[in-house]
Amino acid sequence: MKLFVISDIHGAAASLRHALEAYEGSGADHLIILGDMLNHGPRNALPHDYDPMAVVAQLNALSDAIIAVRGNCDSEVDQSLLQFPLDASYNQIPWFGRKLFLTHGHLYSTECLPPLRGGDVFCFGHVHVPAAKQQGEIYLFNPGSIAIPRQSYPASYGIITADALEVRALDSGEILQQCSLVPQVK
Repeated sequence: MKLFVISDIHGAAASLRHALEAYEGSGADHLIILGDMLNHGPRNALPHDYDPMAVVAQLNALSDAIIAVRGNCDSEVDQSLLQFPLDASYNQIPWFGRKLFLTHGHLYSTECLPPLRGGDVFCFGHVHVPAAKQQGEIYLFNPGSIAIPRQSYPASYGIITADALEVRALDSGEILQQCSLVPQVK
């Protein structure tokens, strides 16, 4: 099983279209969205390809494959337009003997982690900076942003498999960060 992970779309329709092309070519089983789907937010510049209604149409076309969590820029109005649930501030997925904890990153963060066991993966967005690394006994995973990347990183997305976390550049598919997942022994 493979998961394709994006975050911080912020209404950028062309960026999402490019990410969805990568998703379709990846062979991933699900599309994980870690929040901030339609609105650019008051602290972000307006994306050059800002078209929230086009983002709605693109996401609704894949609603059966999406697992999403709510970001700090997502609202009840957004939920009324989207055909998949996004109101939860977090979600948890059992994953090959470990837990994937999905959140946007504004409530739970690397400074305020939820309860996790050794080997679990904390998946978050919000900061627009990619991460795929082990920290102590847990893993931190941030796919970056497909629309408004920060700290000189390119727009990016993530891939999660049973044995690895990868962050890839949206334009080239180049691996920006990668971390092997140590097999869980039960």
